[in-house]
Amino acid sequence: MGWSVAQNGEKEMSNGQNGAELRLVTPGMAIGPLAGKRVGSGAIAQNDTIIATRLGWTKEFNNTVSVDPINSAYMPRSGDLIVAVVAEVRNNLWFMNINGPFQGLLPMSLAPWKVEFGAARQHMGIGDVVLARVQEVDECHNVVLTMKGVGLRRLNQGTVVNVPINHIDRLRGEGNATVQRLRDASDTRIIIGENGRVWIDGDAEGTAWARKAVALTEASGHKTTFEAELSALEQNAPKKGDA
Repeated sequence: MGWSVAQNGEKEMSNGQNGAELRLVTPGMAIGPLAGKRVGSGAIAQNDTIIATRLGWTKEFNNTVSVDPINSAYMPRSGDLIVAVVAEVRNNLWFMNINGPFQGLLPMSLAPWKVEFGAARQHMGIGDVVLARVQEVDECHNVVLTMKGVGLRRLNQGTVVNVPINHIDRLRGEGNATVQRLRDASDTRIIIGENGRVWIDGDAEGTAWARKAVALTEASGHKTTFEAELSALEQNAPKKGDA
């Protein structure tokens, strides 16, 4: 499912496995020996063995073994770059769908325009898509957003697709290498939001190919065959990886 925008941010990949296939584990399954390792989230140490405590993908980074859940909700943090959708408009603020359990609030004082009280609808309406940052999250889970900052804006073109939160790092790749390959091969602009939304903007052919590549990363990013599958897909890319 995606939005057409007339109406996914950069981070280094953290699987730390240098192309190794991620292993799916279930609660109670032995991941491996504890020797020389630290135990992260989703696992415990028991009798010199690391045991999974959740259903998910094993990950080792900086000598720490953890288990990423197959499905996880977006939990906003201050500074996150996100793709948000206007869900409701009031006189002096917008309620934003941020693809998480809580809505975000965008006050008119943090909008990129000078907004008069009662004129919020003249600038953005329900369904409009924006690139914003999380300004703050308080102890009651009130999420305040801002559109004041370099590059933050309403997204008036392109399309938005959703990806699971735990696939964001796979889509970026180490040092953003994977997402840059997708940009070059499709001649599109691609922005990955921390909230699991990906904005793609380009011509129809490039956008369609980029969406296929995003779907491939989601489906096969954890497999040892991923590089070969992506290379095969690039042979049919609009720019054939030469851009």
